[in-house]
Amino acid sequence: MSDINIKITDREGVTHDIAAPTDMSMNLMEIIRAYELAEEGTIGVCGGMAMCASCQVYVEVDPGLEPMGDEEDAMLGEAFHVKENSRLGCQLHIMPQMEGLAVAIAPYP
Repeated sequence: MSDINIKITDREGVTHDIAAPTDMSMNLMEIIRAYELAEEGTIGVCGGMAMCASCQVYVEVDPGLEPMGDEEDAMLGEAFHVKENSRLGCQLHIMPQMEGLAVAIAPYP
């Protein structure tokens, strides 16, 4: 098993050091759910289909994320609390290149 170290700040402002597996085909939204860093029913409402923005995060340290796709960009265009560094956690698939990633979970709606 190969893990990367990431930092996730929850909606209460508490930062968590997380070991995220790169060999399980998980995305950031699923990591947030697995570690219970957001209240049940307030993250990944659409199941990770880039259709609700409940998994929106603010990227604080970007170690080299994949570019944003059209669906993610369109969803963020309709979402609340969007900033220049907003991304959808469901679209950020955990990969070794993400070592050192730091994000803050955006408010729900």
